[in-house]
Amino acid sequence: MIHSALLNVMIAAARKAARALKRDFGEVEKLQVSMKGPANFVSAADRRAEETLYQELSKARPGYGFLGEEEGHREGTDKTNTWIVDPLDGTTNFLHGIPQFAISIALERDGAIVAGLVYNPVMEELFIAEKGKGAFLNDQRVRVAARRSLSDAVVACGLPHLGRPGIPLAQKETEAVQHKVAGLRRFGAASLDLAWVAAGRLDAYWERDIKPWDMAAGIMLVREAGGYASDCDGKEDMLSKGEVIVGNETIHKELLQVIKSAKA
Repeated sequence: MIHSALLNVMIAAARKAARALKRDFGEVEKLQVSMKGPANFVSAADRRAEETLYQELSKARPGYGFLGEEEGHREGTDKTNTWIVDPLDGTTNFLHGIPQFAISIALERDGAIVAGLVYNPVMEELFIAEKGKGAFLNDQRVRVAARRSLSDAVVACGLPHLGRPGIPLAQKETEAVQHKVAGLRRFGAASLDLAWVAAGRLDAYWERDIKPWDMAAGIMLVREAGGYASDCDGKEDMLSKGEVIVGNETIHKELLQVIKSAKA
C-alpha cells in the first residue's frame, strides 16, 4: 500500500520509538524481582520514546507544535499544525508485562484532527487513518462492526483507579451498561480500545477523565472506519472535556442514552 507523505512520517517515527519500547518491554519481567522495582525503568522508557517521537517528527515537519504526555505542549513556529502524542499508552500494562500498550500519534490542523496512528509494537499491529481516506490495520481496510443492538455488543470502558476522580459515577455507568450488553471489557489502553472499535473487534467504548493524547488518533480511526464519536453528552467536545464514546451509528446512540441516564 502506498501511504501519503504525512503517514510515512508518522509511521517512521512510531517504528523508531517502538524499537526501544520493545527492548524495554522485554526487560520489565526481569525487573519485577528487584528491590527497586520496574516503575522508574518504565517512566524512563516513556520519556525516551516521547523524545524519539519529538525528534523524528520535528525533523520531518519543522515548526509543527507538539503536545505530549511527558513534556506537555511545545510551541512551534507553525501555529496551524500540532502533533498530539502518547509515547506509551497503557503504562500499567507495560509495567506488568501485559502486551496491551501502544504508541499514539495524531496531527491536529486548524483545530481538527486530520491523521491518526496507533501502533502496538509487540503485536505488530499498525492502525492508521487520514481524513477522508479510510482506516487501515496493517494496510488492510477496516470498518466498525455492523451489530445493530446493544444487547449483542461487546463494549470496552475505562475505570478510574486508586487516587483518580470519578469512581462513584463510573460505578453507576458500568452497572447500567452491564444490564444492557453482551460483554463489558476493561483493557487499559484507550488508544487501542478506540482502534479495536475501528477494526470491529469491539462494538463500542466509552471513558471519562482521559487526555487528548489518549484519544485523538483513535477518534480519527473510528470516524474513518465509519463510526461515530462524541463526548458523553453527545457533543463534539471530546478533547477539551476529556471524555469519549464511540461505536457505529446505532450502538453509539444506544450507549449514549444509557450513559446519560446513569448520570441523571
